[in-house]
Amino acid sequence: MTSPIPTVRWAPSPTGRIHLGNARPALLNWFFARRHGGRYVLRMDDTDVARSTRESADGIERDLAWLGITPDLLVRQSERLELYDVARDRLIASGRLYPCYETEEELDRKRARARLLNKPPIYDRAALNLTAEDRARFEAEGRKPHWRFKLDGRPVHFKDLIKGPQTVNTASMSDPVLVREDGTYLYTLCSVVDDIDLGITHVIRGEDHVSNTGTQIEIFEALGAEAPVFGHHNLLTDADGQGFSKRLGSQSISDFRDEGYEPMAVAIMASLTGTSLPIEAYETLDEIANRLDFSMISHGAARFDPAELDSLNARLLHVLPYEGASARLSALGLEGEAMWLLLRENLRKFHEIAEWSRLVTGPIEPVIADEDRDFLALAKALLPPEPWDETTWSQWTEAIKAATGRKGKALFLPLRLALTGRHDGPELKSLLPLAGRKACLDRLP
Repeated sequence: MTSPIPTVRWAPSPTGRIHLGNARPALLNWFFARRHGGRYVLRMDDTDVARSTRESADGIERDLAWLGITPDLLVRQSERLELYDVARDRLIASGRLYPCYETEEELDRKRARARLLNKPPIYDRAALNLTAEDRARFEAEGRKPHWRFKLDGRPVHFKDLIKGPQTVNTASMSDPVLVREDGTYLYTLCSVVDDIDLGITHVIRGEDHVSNTGTQIEIFEALGAEAPVFGHHNLLTDADGQGFSKRLGSQSISDFRDEGYEPMAVAIMASLTGTSLPIEAYETLDEIANRLDFSMISHGAARFDPAELDSLNARLLHVLPYEGASARLSALGLEGEAMWLLLRENLRKFHEIAEWSRLVTGPIEPVIADEDRDFLALAKALLPPEPWDETTWSQWTEAIKAATGRKGKALFLPLRLALTGRHDGPELKSLLPLAGRKACLDRLP
C-alpha cells in the first residue's frame, strides 16, 4: 500500500486582513508541502456568517499570492455544510453529541460557583441527566439546545512534529460545544470533518492550539478516522512581546505591501524569526523549504523586529538581479541594467529607485557652497572629453588635484554635492559614464 501524498492545510477565517502571525503558519505549511512534494489546501473557515466576508477571503488570496504561495486547492466551509450535518448526526446517534439548554448567564453562574469552591470551572455535564420531559419543557419555554461533544476524559497522547511527545488530559476540559443554538457549527467539528474529507495528513499550526488537539483527536476517533500528524510551532510576537491580532489592529500583510516592502522580506521575517535558520537574503521560498527542518524551530517565543525587516528588505534589493527588477523598472518608466546595478545598493525600498535614477537622468538640484564656486568652475574646465569609462573619474580628479592642490574630502565632497546634490550615493567613478559629459557640465557652475 502506497503512502498518501503529504497534504497540509492553512485555514484562515475571512474576517479581516491577515497579519504576520497568520502568515507564519501559512508559510510553514507551504515549506512542508514543497519540501515533501505534497499538496497545499487553502481552507476558508467562513461558517461565522456574521463576521466572514468575501472581500476578506479575496484579500487573503491576494496576500498569499503576493507572498509566493499558490494553493493546490481552495475550499470554503460555507459550501460544505452537508458534510458537517452528516458528521453531526453520526455523533448524535453514537451518543457522543448531546443537547444542552443552559443559557450563557446560567453557565457563567456555574463557573463562578466552581471557582468559589476551588474547583475547575468546567461544564458539569448536567444536561446528560435531562429526561425527555425536561427537554420538552425547555423547548416549550422557547429554549433551543446547543450541542456538546462528550469527551472520553483521558490522557490523549500524540507525537508533535515540532514539540515532540505531548499529552493532553481531556478530563480537565469542558465538553466542547460543536453546534450553536442557531444550528451553526463551531470550528472544532468542521475542522475535523474537513481534515478527514480532504485527506489532510499533517496539521501545522500555532502552539496555542495544543489543547484543542486533544479534543480533536477524540472527535477523529469518534468518527472512525485516523488523526493526522500534528505540529505546533512557536508564536510570532511583536517588538513588545505581544501577539499579533486582527482584533487589536496588528499591521496587516497588505499594509507591508502598501509600504513598499519586498514580499520575500516579509515572508522570511514571518517564518524564520524564532528558528535557527539565519535571517538573510534567500532567492526563493523553495530555497527556504529545502533548508528549513522543523527541528530548527525554537520552543520559545519568536519576536519580530521591525528594524531587522528594514535591514533585510534593503539587503534583498542590493542583490536583486536586473532580470528580477526590469519589469518593475519599466512600470516606473525606467530601464537600463547598468543604472540598476549602480543604484540598487542605495535602496531601502524599491520605489526609491525613481528618486535615485535622477542622478543619472536628471534633473537634480546641485548643492554648491560659495567658497567652492571657483574650485568647481576650474573642475568644469578640466572635465575630460568623451568617451567615458570608469577610469574617467580618477583621471579627472588627478588633474583637479594637480591644478588646485586640493585632496581628500576638500576635493571630493564639493564635486559629489555639485554632481548629485547629496552627501551619500553611488561611486562617482561608475556614475559619471552613465550620466554623461553634458549632464555633468550642466550641474557644475
